[in-house]
Amino acid sequence: MFREMRRKKQALPEEQCRRILEEGEYGVLALLGEGGYPYAVPLNYALCGGKLYFHCAREGHKIDAIRGCKKASFCVVSRADAVPEEYTTYFESAIAFGQVRIMGEGEKRAAAEAFADRFVHLGDAARDREIDKFFPSLCMLEMTVEHVTGKRAIELTPREDT
Repeated sequence: MFREMRRKKQALPEEQCRRILEEGEYGVLALLGEGGYPYAVPLNYALCGGKLYFHCAREGHKIDAIRGCKKASFCVVSRADAVPEEYTTYFESAIAFGQVRIMGEGEKRAAAEAFADRFVHLGDAARDREIDKFFPSLCMLEMTVEHVTGKRAIELTPREDT
């Protein structure tokens, strides 16, 4: 179902891909948008137990795209060091593939708390006050990760001894 990476020597092991997803601050969610055009949007996120969580408004391009097609990918770049004298960039990135759904009212609180705890460390009371302010208009998305792949620059790939 998912393609094998063409440049296998640059492929990252799954545990390193998951580390990139765990440690990243933001990524780009890619969806199938209106008229068959791709729609890619940068977002911050939280990864919890094989699921990615995003927050958004209750209406808009992202929500319309998800209602039309739940399949998505989410790309996180953990390193991108330009090396001008080599005309290249030393990079590492991971892409998660899966399906996104709009979370129901009864389940979005826990996802919002996990999301907030990832970025803000001011205690539960402050977190809860902030979530309460926006809760009525808050929409939480959950992406179940079905497949993950990652790649690094060939210059960062350990060389085999010959």
